[in-house]
Amino acid sequence: MENGNSPSKLAAPELERKLLERIRGSDKPLRIMHVCGTHERTIAKYGLRSVLPKNIEVISGPGCPVCVTPEEDVNIAIALAKSGATVVTFGDMMRVPGSAESLLDAKSEGANVKMVYSIDDAIALAEKKPELEVVFFGIGFETTVPANAAALLRKTPENFSLLTSQKQTPPAVEFLARDADVDAFIAPGHVATIIGTKPFESLAEKGFPVVVSGFEPGDILLGINLLQMQAEKGISRVDNGYPRAVKPEGNQIALKIMKETFETSDSEWRGIGKIKNSGLVLRKEFEEKDAAKKYEDLYASALEDVRKKTGKKDKKHCICAAILTGKAKPSQCSNFGKDCTPKSPAGPCMVSQEGMCYNWFRYSREGGNRVA
Repeated sequence: MENGNSPSKLAAPELERKLLERIRGSDKPLRIMHVCGTHERTIAKYGLRSVLPKNIEVISGPGCPVCVTPEEDVNIAIALAKSGATVVTFGDMMRVPGSAESLLDAKSEGANVKMVYSIDDAIALAEKKPELEVVFFGIGFETTVPANAAALLRKTPENFSLLTSQKQTPPAVEFLARDADVDAFIAPGHVATIIGTKPFESLAEKGFPVVVSGFEPGDILLGINLLQMQAEKGISRVDNGYPRAVKPEGNQIALKIMKETFETSDSEWRGIGKIKNSGLVLRKEFEEKDAAKKYEDLYASALEDVRKKTGKKDKKHCICAAILTGKAKPSQCSNFGKDCTPKSPAGPCMVSQEGMCYNWFRYSREGGNRVA
């Protein structure tokens, strides 16, 4: 269901005031999980938790792609870099620890690791340096997959390949809904611009109110209010609170090229485990671009060494897994703000700007319970 109360219809402060009045007018308890790192950043940055009534709680789920990339995928990327390949990836991903070290650690030891802003940058490097074996470590949700698909459908250099750790959001949300103490969900607007609202309908059919929200404070407050209205009426459906960007059917062109290049698979999520049908891997027609298979013999020995290496950080107290599943808050972690900071992260939730720990540290030690 589309809702016309878009934040663009009113001046933002006036809209937010009216939405808060409506939210505070209900005393029905509601525990809401969002699954988007950008939503968490907005909530923490603007102190939204501090203005919500006590009967409304908003918790964070696995909405940070860097945070859910499994240790083993990072290990493989490090092993490739230590075996002669040139591994390129996004800046945040370079700092995410594997079982013991990060790509940035490997780079400091002489491995060839470079930061890029897009897969096109990686392809350009492969074209400019044909003597290099360039591996793009492509991670992310449905939002970033179309760019990877489009690049592969073009002719890419022989010395270019892709190491994928791509995730699909709806299966993960449904997986969490089985045992999470949650009443309703805010679905990520950027993902929905690609896949539409329909993939979230099965969640609503299981009795969970769902709303797709944008990223401004007014968008999130609107989403909370729409969920309240569903809960008060005793109904569950998918409301589109972001109609200026999201269509029920999604982006059909993007979905088509994704289907041509990738296929659904079971996938490991860091801190959660294996989730059925939540991954996207290269189709057989593109196997020659699959770095994990193409260079398996090359990096096998280095991978064993990476797995055995002892990490610099004591990760036994890191509770990122509990944070990603809404079972704990960053302030409950003994490392938070002490042995784990954005400059020296012990776990992935503190690395990325979409990570819950990062945003709580930057904007407020209580995640927006007070304005930073």
